[in-house]
Amino acid sequence: MRQNIVISTGDEKKLRQGLEKRTDFEALRIKRYLSMPDLSRTEGSPIKEIVDRILSADYFKDLDIIQTPEIVPADISFDLFDFPADHPARSKSDTYYVDDKNILRTHTTVMWYYYVNDPEIKQRIAKGEPVGSFSFGKVYRKDEIDRKHMNVFHQIDGWYLAPKAVKTIGQKDLEEALGNIAKAVFGPAVKYRLNKDTFPYTDPSLEMEVEIGGQWVEVVGCGVVKGSVLEKFGIDSSNWTGWAFGFGLERLAIVSMDLPDIRLLWSQDPRVTKQLKLGKKFALVSKYPPITRDISFIVDKSFVPNNYFDLIREIGGDLIEQVELLDKYENAKKFSDNKISYTYRVVYRSPERTLKTEEVEPLQNKLYQQTKEIYNAELR
Repeated sequence: MRQNIVISTGDEKKLRQGLEKRTDFEALRIKRYLSMPDLSRTEGSPIKEIVDRILSADYFKDLDIIQTPEIVPADISFDLFDFPADHPARSKSDTYYVDDKNILRTHTTVMWYYYVNDPEIKQRIAKGEPVGSFSFGKVYRKDEIDRKHMNVFHQIDGWYLAPKAVKTIGQKDLEEALGNIAKAVFGPAVKYRLNKDTFPYTDPSLEMEVEIGGQWVEVVGCGVVKGSVLEKFGIDSSNWTGWAFGFGLERLAIVSMDLPDIRLLWSQDPRVTKQLKLGKKFALVSKYPPITRDISFIVDKSFVPNNYFDLIREIGGDLIEQVELLDKYENAKKFSDNKISYTYRVVYRSPERTLKTEEVEPLQNKLYQQTKEIYNAELR
């Protein structure tokens, strides 16, 4: 019988309390991201509808549901899952660090650690009983800004472990799991295909594409959990095997509804929300015009673009549609060896109304000022 497990840690509570006392830029944006609603648990959201369809599939009916902390230790998130020491996800240019040792979770796969350490699950494993669980919710990664990506998004992960005396997990099990996900989300008539792939913590691994509107779209990855990873979780890989899958939920929602802008998933506009139904093609409320502004500056080569995108998000909020790099060049004669020039185009557009120039100008002026102050930039 499925169990619902909620993990609450004293460490996360202390870290959140510490954040509340901080007023620096990094803390302010992290607090804002944590306060954003979890659409995988928001009634009426297509993100939740995808989750509900998967959870209700007969094939997965015995998998538990576990809700884990959103602030997690970096070593649990990376070391336990065989992420190489030089993996870009470990860097502060890709991941939000609350302090030197703790991060905003970058994947819901981190639930493996909390699940196998739950006292009741430990007992079931000790008895040689198969176990498995789902975890879903918000994850956080620094990213570029465009209509298909946000730095706060949603994932779902699932895994199943069985003693070899009961079952040895292989590629056939991966194929069955992926096929059932496709049918649960897109219906029994869905066309899908499987391709070999590579992930840090599974081998062999597969990725699945589904046919939508005559195009093949990659939607989910799955694999047999590596023995080396099981051992790190205290599970004897000579006696146990398992499969695991994980994927971002926004991508499925976007392709299912042909959604033109990811920000629409967060909209509160009734004209938008009434259309957000899986399988229903989204009709634009109106083609609101964009307002574009360029910014050029010279900075030290230590400048990290993903951090700059966060600054733009903080200033422009949900009015930022896209940030495009127009130019990047070095010229030692003009501005020394350790300097570099960037030019970005910032596209302001509301998905719900027409913006006015007088709304945008103060935002762009603030961006100029903070670019100069925070990055010691020379504006051009």
